[in-house]
Amino acid sequence: MAGGSAEPAGGSEGERPEARLDQAVRVAEQALIEFEIAVETFRVEVENFSRLHHQKLGPMYARLDELDAQIAEARAARTGDPEDVRRAQEARAAVMPMPGVEELFHEWVDSDGLSAEAAAMLTDRPVQPPKRVRPSDEVRKLYRDLARQAHPDLARDEDERKRREEFITRVNAAYARGDEALLRELSAEWAAGPVPEVRLSEGEELYARLEWLAQRKEMLSLVARDLEESAIGAMLRMAPDDPDRLLEEIAEQLLAQVAEREAELAALVR
Repeated sequence: MAGGSAEPAGGSEGERPEARLDQAVRVAEQALIEFEIAVETFRVEVENFSRLHHQKLGPMYARLDELDAQIAEARAARTGDPEDVRRAQEARAAVMPMPGVEELFHEWVDSDGLSAEAAAMLTDRPVQPPKRVRPSDEVRKLYRDLARQAHPDLARDEDERKRREEFITRVNAAYARGDEALLRELSAEWAAGPVPEVRLSEGEELYARLEWLAQRKEMLSLVARDLEESAIGAMLRMAPDDPDRLLEEIAEQLLAQVAEREAELAALVR
């Protein structure tokens, strides 16, 4: 009966070394794709939060800069002190010129000047919030599914990589806009497309593949670190589940600062 315990043909002892290496490559590919999805998701969140931040708070920052300049100028006019004059000049130089303010306002500036929404941001009047551009949960799911299926890192030849890169570029653009309908169209397009050929790579190619995947992961780690350490990224990480509330809190603080500056200016020019 001793022969009954022999390992069947094709078992683990007879497995080709390249097969284990190929499995390691596939695991590394999937891990990298998941990491890229996480980085791209956070990048879009940072980009959209930055847009909302500038749209909603830009006018307030501009108002504070203008008030600081007026306060410094009023103080310099009252004292005549050369140091106060210098500070007033520096404060005025720090005020953003109109082209820069328009960039902050984006769609809130029209041919007649500030829109009603932008002007309302400088007062206590209610204002229509900027359009939400953060992707919905369904959009995120569609994006992740497409990224996992069509990611260029799954290509085994240059032609297939180019096809996937072109397709993923369109997927990323639709995701950044939160375009659920387009993502569904792209999902159907990919499902109807050619199935990539799968073949077993030679050992040397698999080792090179693993090295490339490691380098790609290192590069993405740097991108992720830059995003996390950016000012907007750090703010977003403070309230990842409710960034709108964070903006409201910052807006309340800025409005309080505007009120303080206006009171200080009024006292100086009385």
